[in-house]
Amino acid sequence: MATGKEKDPTQPIRLKASRYPGVDEGTACTQSSFKTGKKAFLYVGMQGGRYKTMFKLEKSIPEAAKLAKKEPNCFEVGIGGWVTARFTADEPMPKKLWEKWLDESYKLSHAAAAGKKSTKKTSEKKKTTKRKTTTKRATKKTKRKSSVSR
Repeated sequence: MATGKEKDPTQPIRLKASRYPGVDEGTACTQSSFKTGKKAFLYVGMQGGRYKTMFKLEKSIPEAAKLAKKEPNCFEVGIGGWVTARFTADEPMPKKLWEKWLDESYKLSHAAAAGKKSTKKTSEKKKTTKRKTTTKRATKKTKRKSSVSR
């Protein structure tokens, strides 16, 4: 159980997360959240006397599911690709594992955020094109009416 006196094993995770390009750190409930382009890729904090991290995964889901089956008190695969890991300072999450999951989580969220931005630009272009088309149609109708009334 965490006493607050031991070294925080989430510190290296937080540090690495904060060093990715375009990352914003905030708070969600009682946990720290790390986002890129408004897309979260990591939640980290304390819960029930243990440390907790949540990663957004895709390729590593099968690995996480195996760990969850083997150690259900430590790992959980949730909906939408979110994987939760719980650990203590005495038994921290293995560095090789959290680094892999953190990289994957960041890349997924960063790509999703970048895709959303390009979708927004595309929809803005469609709106502009639609406005121009509507304006052209209105102008043609006005010309037709004025030629009919002559």
